[in-house]
Amino acid sequence: MTFTTSPFDDDKLHEECALFGIYGTPDAAAHTALGLHAQQHRGQEATGIVAFDGQQFSAHRGLGHVGDNFGDPSVIQRLKGHAAIGHNRYATTGATVARNSQPLFAEFESGGFAVGHNGNLTNAMELRKDLVRRGCLFQSTTDSEVIVHLMALGRGLSVIDRLVGAMRQVEGAYSLVALSPAGLIGVRDPHGVRPLVLWPLRYQDCEVLSCDSYVARTLTSSSLSNRSVTT
Repeated sequence: MTFTTSPFDDDKLHEECALFGIYGTPDAAAHTALGLHAQQHRGQEATGIVAFDGQQFSAHRGLGHVGDNFGDPSVIQRLKGHAAIGHNRYATTGATVARNSQPLFAEFESGGFAVGHNGNLTNAMELRKDLVRRGCLFQSTTDSEVIVHLMALGRGLSVIDRLVGAMRQVEGAYSLVALSPAGLIGVRDPHGVRPLVLWPLRYQDCEVLSCDSYVARTLTSSSLSNRSVTT
């Protein structure tokens, strides 16, 4: 057998997708864009932010880098709210197309729900086939959408109950940030393989979730109000 490159060239950490969430600040989308920009190395295929102002959700998702999508201040201004989550995509399943951009969003009986996912669900294909047989209509080819459909079919009145029920059915290594009228939600797999940290934002009474502890620590240790995202 002949290797065109060293078999050990690929022996390094593979960082898959960036996650960022924040709750309790009036410029949540701007903070989220900065958090995603600082994690651009974790995913370059697509990016997205979903914000919540207490009444309605607003979203922007697109292919390309953070600066390409959120460098225009008018885009951030449309994402109003005190809470937001964001995602940079590095594809492990599904094609690089706009419909696979995250965070995903769905309307449940209890209100809107947005989720960003990092990692792999090892039983996603099996679950997807079962969900399709039960009548679920998938809008993307990512394994992440399985979680949303499991929640839709789940029991329980609250979003938290439905999310817990869904996560009990999936297997793999993953972390999630989610946003609902109930608040900002963070989830890690039972073994904690995929990172997710909770960090207080200095000078403000709010919290940050990120899959990169350095980014969370750096961004929350200083004022972000005078910074902007550029390409």
